[in-house]
Amino acid sequence: MPRAVTLIRSAALSDVAEYAYAATAPAEARLIFLAGACPLNEDGSTAAVGDYAGQAAKAVENMQTALKAAGASLEDVISTRVLVASARQEDLVTAWKVVRAAFGDHDVPSTLMGVTVLGYHDQLVEIESVAAVLDS
Repeated sequence: MPRAVTLIRSAALSDVAEYAYAATAPAEARLIFLAGACPLNEDGSTAAVGDYAGQAAKAVENMQTALKAAGASLEDVISTRVLVASARQEDLVTAWKVVRAAFGDHDVPSTLMGVTVLGYHDQLVEIESVAAVLDS
């Protein structure tokens, strides 16, 4: 099935970043705007309390569930914003490594941000995303 998302790279920008710097989707693509994927279990409790990597993994899992419900997958994501409740860069990197690994070769444009607090009790990670699909 053809994909709507095209990742853009520029030789004029550093290759240190582990993601494409831009992405496009054609005008006929259906855009899917996802709410922030939180590390919540089905019963509403926060998963992996105190564990940045564990919460990132659960947030990715929940994002995949939301994408599937919208007729999409990780390969259809056009951008992400990863929010991590910490002022420590190593905590941000811990969460990022999990998110980055989940996307594999589809290294979408992403923003990684340290924030003061997130919405749920004991929540450390949240992932916002936008996807684009071509409906047949």
